[in-house]
Amino acid sequence: MAKFEIIMPKMGESIIEATITKWLKNPGDTIAEDDSLAEIATDKVDSEIPSPVEGTMKELLYKEGDVVPVGKVIAIIEMEGDDEQQEEELKETVETTKETTQETKDQPAPKEDKKDEEKPAAAAEKPVEDEKPGDFAAASRFYSPLVKSIAKTENVALSELEKIKGSGKDNRVTKDDLLQYLNDRKDQKAPAATAAKDTAPATPSAAPKMEAPKVTTSEGDEIVEMDRMRKLIADHMVMSKQVSPHVTSFIEVDVTNIVNWRNSVKDGFEKREGQKITYTPIFIEAAAQVLRDYPMINASLDGTRIIKRKRINIGMATALPNGNLIVPVIKDADELNMIGMAKRVNDLANRARNNKLDPDDIQGGTFTITNFGSFDSLTGTPIINQPQLAILGLGAIKKRPVVLETAHGDVIAIRQIMILSLAYDHRVVDGALAGMYLRSLRDKMESFDQDMSI
Repeated sequence: MAKFEIIMPKMGESIIEATITKWLKNPGDTIAEDDSLAEIATDKVDSEIPSPVEGTMKELLYKEGDVVPVGKVIAIIEMEGDDEQQEEELKETVETTKETTQETKDQPAPKEDKKDEEKPAAAAEKPVEDEKPGDFAAASRFYSPLVKSIAKTENVALSELEKIKGSGKDNRVTKDDLLQYLNDRKDQKAPAATAAKDTAPATPSAAPKMEAPKVTTSEGDEIVEMDRMRKLIADHMVMSKQVSPHVTSFIEVDVTNIVNWRNSVKDGFEKREGQKITYTPIFIEAAAQVLRDYPMINASLDGTRIIKRKRINIGMATALPNGNLIVPVIKDADELNMIGMAKRVNDLANRARNNKLDPDDIQGGTFTITNFGSFDSLTGTPIINQPQLAILGLGAIKKRPVVLETAHGDVIAIRQIMILSLAYDHRVVDGALAGMYLRSLRDKMESFDQDMSI
């Protein structure tokens, strides 16, 4: 009987592991081609693993709830026949996939002095950044690609890595384990710095390690454990605030023309296209068009390298029925007309709320828009969706009395006003650039043609 190994698939370029949430087949079950074998979840999206072959489920190598690196064999299917050549080819395919998923894009850091290479235990003592993929063969346990990448960046030697107590399955070192070790190691260096303080000029001290305050409960309190997605959102938000110095700028916009236009076309559009046109696609189209003139906002930062993105892919923050949040991406948003934008927005929003998004739907965003106005909030200070440099917040549209300048003098009129807020990474985007983008976006929205046909 030939055997086929099912591997954990690559769900996107930034996905390195996934959690098996549910097995849909058990050992002994008959498997048809394209049968769903398991439900898996990543920090981006939930999905299923289909079977590429027919056969019988022979073995499940992981349990429900296990976190599995991309490229790992998770199950074995037994197929009819005894084609040894086919079996060898399948093994080669799996091994190639494993090697591919172990590679990272990190550049190696400078090598240590040669004197370190003279130590007896050279293989264990040399810094991890000197080790190419495969050098971890001497390790006593598995390390995920993410852990290896962090170790390379932080110059953690393999001998150090081996001493870290892991909290994962089979003592596996997780990202949190390594980050905690790095924090502790930094704290241990503090006494030396304190001793030199009396003889050296005063210098700014490193930021103290931040710890959450201890929380106590009282009678009647209800304790609700975070679900997987909420934990991931929490970690991502904390990371973003630690990585990027956030600044937020605001501007008021008169959207009376937009409101009047939408009111005049929404019934006809729904009757003709079978779906509604909301304000969201109007604002996304305007934001995407203006980004063409400000490429430094449609960018990312890699160390000291600013990467100006060629494509304008707008992430659309979408609230889910369970209170969580997901950000599907509208690819090449600046190339869509109003009808195409409206249909794309509706499609992504509906599939997000029904857990039907594909992995590609949430990849590749270069700029994000979040709509505070959906819940009647006037404005907000959103957190940047890393590794992007900015996020635009849309406030609620409210009728307000405003002063209008006319040929016959100033008058007070009732206008539809909203507030835009732009949170940006001050390492790259200064207030002047952010202000120019917001002003240009305001001008485009206020000059909206309310006679435009759709």
